[in-house]
Amino acid sequence: MKVDPTERPPVTPQPGSPVNKASIKDERAAKRAKKLEEYHRQQKRGKRNRLIAIIGGAAAAVVIIALIATAFVLTPKAANYAGGGAGDASTVDGVETFSNTAGHVETAVTYEQTPPAGGEHNPAWLNCGVYEQAVPNENAVHSLEHGAIWVTYDPSISDAELETLQAQLPSSYVILSPFEDIPAPIVLSGWNAQLQVDKADDPSIAEFFTEFWKSANVPEDGASCSGAIDAPGKVS
Repeated sequence: MKVDPTERPPVTPQPGSPVNKASIKDERAAKRAKKLEEYHRQQKRGKRNRLIAIIGGAAAAVVIIALIATAFVLTPKAANYAGGGAGDASTVDGVETFSNTAGHVETAVTYEQTPPAGGEHNPAWLNCGVYEQAVPNENAVHSLEHGAIWVTYDPSISDAELETLQAQLPSSYVILSPFEDIPAPIVLSGWNAQLQVDKADDPSIAEFFTEFWKSANVPEDGASCSGAIDAPGKVS
């Protein structure tokens, strides 16, 4: 076989040759470009995530503020009365007065008024507050002896009426509870004084509290209305 002297065998690049160095340089440049591209992607992704977090956090803050503001606006504020009135029934139209005596008994008591407005009662008073169930008469009457007002309502009144009624109550020395078979939709009882009203927005409710709430004219003026017993159904 004859070899054409004009043909030369292919040259294999040797380490350190210009061809080999160029290939390595291109390869490294490509890797750097890829890393740079990935870095830019991560930067954009991080920026987008931070923006989403900021927007989400701001939206959550707005919702929380709105909820707090709504709760503040909708939460009924306790009525403010001076207390310590003389218990003068002549200052409030429609108030009935009685002559019940006080005394501690361990037995059930049959009261002359419905709801009771004084008389013999249990040695343990009822802790003042809001009750969703009927409370024991004998314990509630003891609270009246301490200057509390017992606000009773017919269980059939509407939720709106009950909310209106609660808005007129002070934060202490008051018992609110349902009472079956009362003579009016709402009856307010102090010690030996009672007022019947048909509507929760009746202005005489505030007048009754002004005169009889924490009255000085009770057998145990200034005694506590807490620290004794709770009845079932207490909500606050």
